[in-house]
Amino acid sequence: MQIGETAAAAGMTAKTLRFYEDSGLLPPADRTPNGYRSYTRKTVDRLEFIRRGRAAGLTLAQIGDILSVRDVGQSPCVHVQDVLAMRLSNLDAQIAELAALRDTVAEMLGTAVAGDPAICDPARICSYL
Repeated sequence: MQIGETAAAAGMTAKTLRFYEDSGLLPPADRTPNGYRSYTRKTVDRLEFIRRGRAAGLTLAQIGDILSVRDVGQSPCVHVQDVLAMRLSNLDAQIAELAALRDTVAEMLGTAVAGDPAICDPARICSYL
C-alpha cells in the first residue's frame, strides 16, 4: 500500500504517518522502484495501536517504549499495565484538582451573583476575583 492508502486505513493523514516514521515509531518504509513508500497491513496495525494509545492519553514516548518492548520480541503486557495504571492515577489526580477548582469557581460565582455592583469599591478591579 502507498502512504495515502495506509494512512486512510489507519484513520489518519499521510502527514501524521510521516511524522510517526520520522519519530521512530514506525520503521522506515520499503521503497518501490520509483521511490514511493510501500507499507503492509502490519504497518496499519501498528498505526492503529499508536492511535489507540494516543486516544488513551499516552505520550508518544510511552507508546514508543511499548513498541520497543514488542520489537525485541517480548510481550509488552506488563509494561502496558504499568503505563495504564500510572495514566489512571494521573487522571484521578486531575479530576480531583478540577473538582476543587469547580468548587472554588462556583463559590466565587455565588458571591458575585449575590453581590451588589452599586457598592463595588472603585479602587479595586473587582472584589469577586
